[in-house]
Amino acid sequence: MENKKKKFQMPHAYVILLIIITFCTLLTWILPAGTFEKVYDENLGRELVVPGSYTPVEASPVGVWGFFLALYEGMVNAADIIFFVVFASSYVFLLMKTGALNALVGFMLRKLGSKDYLVIPIFMILFGIAGSTFGMYEETYGLIPAFIVIAITLGYDRLVGGGIVFVSVATGFAAATINPFTIGIAGSIAGIPLISPKLTTFRVIVFILFMALSIGYVMWYAKRIRKDPTKSYLYGEQEHEFDGVLSRDEVMNLTFTTQHKITLFGFALLIVIIAYTVGVLGFYLGELSALFMIWMIVTGIINKMTSREIADAFVESTSASIYGILLIGLSRSIEVIMSQANVIDTAVLYLSNIIQNMPGNVSAVGMLVVQNLVNFFIPSGSGQAVVMMPIMSPLADLIGLSREVAVTAFQFGDGFSNMFWPTAVAVECGIMGVGMDKWYKFITPLFIMMFTLQAILMVAAVMVGL
Repeated sequence: MENKKKKFQMPHAYVILLIIITFCTLLTWILPAGTFEKVYDENLGRELVVPGSYTPVEASPVGVWGFFLALYEGMVNAADIIFFVVFASSYVFLLMKTGALNALVGFMLRKLGSKDYLVIPIFMILFGIAGSTFGMYEETYGLIPAFIVIAITLGYDRLVGGGIVFVSVATGFAAATINPFTIGIAGSIAGIPLISPKLTTFRVIVFILFMALSIGYVMWYAKRIRKDPTKSYLYGEQEHEFDGVLSRDEVMNLTFTTQHKITLFGFALLIVIIAYTVGVLGFYLGELSALFMIWMIVTGIINKMTSREIADAFVESTSASIYGILLIGLSRSIEVIMSQANVIDTAVLYLSNIIQNMPGNVSAVGMLVVQNLVNFFIPSGSGQAVVMMPIMSPLADLIGLSREVAVTAFQFGDGFSNMFWPTAVAVECGIMGVGMDKWYKFITPLFIMMFTLQAILMVAAVMVGL
């Protein structure tokens, strides 16, 4: 009997992450250990790196025991995000059980008719503005399942639903206009104002261009798979779909009851409260988790659920979230390993040295490349700002670039690569229930277009004397 070659299958998402963690562990044996001196800035309330203060330290590479210990410590260090996902998902899960989302989609379909695709740009613009202005990002994780339900019901797939939230908020976060967590901190360290006529005009143009690109790409993909479902990168994976998702015809026939309207008013009110408390009161994952729990209980009461039904929904939603929870913890292990071995600062030093002898426009693009690479090791926007800007600001002075250009390189490199590096996207893939291989099929063309646009805008920033 003739042997048939087995078709290549992409490794499991956990396996992919373990391979990356293994690679980073090997780097701890290759890169020399070293650290920058850090000083506390009272105005910023943060520690800043002192340029030129890099000092070699005793090597502490991570061995086999340390590798496995880091897996546990990554889970522990990611506890804030993990439990936020648990509480946020429990609310959205219960919201889906009420049938209110399905009834809303049916109402929208009856009102919009053939123009139901407008749901995509409307919500993407809203999330994009939230990311660009008050720095909303992780706070939207809990909303992803709700928009996946809406997208699937409209005839799309999980990638469209996740893209409506994640791609838009990540784009807005990267193409920031007044985001306090990225350009706010970076600008303060670099000694430039957050708002000035030329810089603000440039940032608004950047925001419009990138949002147009993101919205256009998600809508292109959505139209493509709605016309031919086999074009979906998730085609054949229906076993991963949400329970309770109805067909288009079924939701069209649903009655939009007063109870549904009250339930969804609460959902809309929660989004407004999140926006206000994050932007004005400084709420973060802990406070937002409490809000989601309160809304879960209130929503259950509105829909006349018993305490047992609410508790069962919480347990069921937590069980459904375990895939994403483990991905989140595993991805955090990378940072644990690199930090323990004291090689993150070494990687930053080597990358910054690369661009010292580059000319004008090339060095601006070089800064962009470096910031993209650094974001693999330091996924936090504010964390990357306090490490990189004290180095990049004087480096910009040295090679004849403005500090505004250096901040723009940081802004682009930190933000847009969050949609690409596995250290960042593992969380979103887990929440969406999408394999990382499928995500890369979806996002890679958009990321290439985005990086090209970033490089063009970096050169333009130098040419206009930003």
